[in-house]
Amino acid sequence: MTNDGAPKSRLELVMEKLRQQDEAKGITQVSLTDAQREAIAAAKKQYEARVAQRRIMHQTAVSGTFDPAAIMEREEELRRDLARFEREHEETLAGIRRGE
Repeated sequence: MTNDGAPKSRLELVMEKLRQQDEAKGITQVSLTDAQREAIAAAKKQYEARVAQRRIMHQTAVSGTFDPAAIMEREEELRRDLARFEREHEETLAGIRRGE
């Protein structure tokens, strides 16, 4: 039963069980501050903007190219850049969550 007397949903029961398992393992749940939430939102917007800009640049470069080898090279560059952006984004988020 919840605080208001209504029965718990399956989701609530599962979440409660997972919290109990985490507590047994010594894992504590840390709430984010408002500043951290804002920083995460800003980092997400910046990441999405970088990805969009890179995709536009890629489309521009590929649209004027007819050589399959050059197109494959541009595709590989795009994949590398997107992977780097993702890695940097995850590092930024981890730093924000740690309070850095």
